[in-house]
Amino acid sequence: MVFKVLYQKLKEEVPVRENTETLYLEANDVRDVRKKLAERPYNVEFIQPLSGKFLEYEKKSAEFKLEKI
Repeated sequence: MVFKVLYQKLKEEVPVRENTETLYLEANDVRDVRKKLAERPYNVEFIQPLSGKFLEYEKKSAEFKLEKI
């Protein structure tokens, strides 16, 4: 399943919408996503599973790039 992860680059950063980054990741579930990102210094704000029309919409975005972790 594909997940959309919204995060700040540093754990110490206070979440500010203008600084929020997005990445797309393939994983089994939300717990698996968190395990895969555990070694990175990210402050994860939100993890959203994508499927169906939501996934198709995100794929049309120029920023859609599936991370390999």
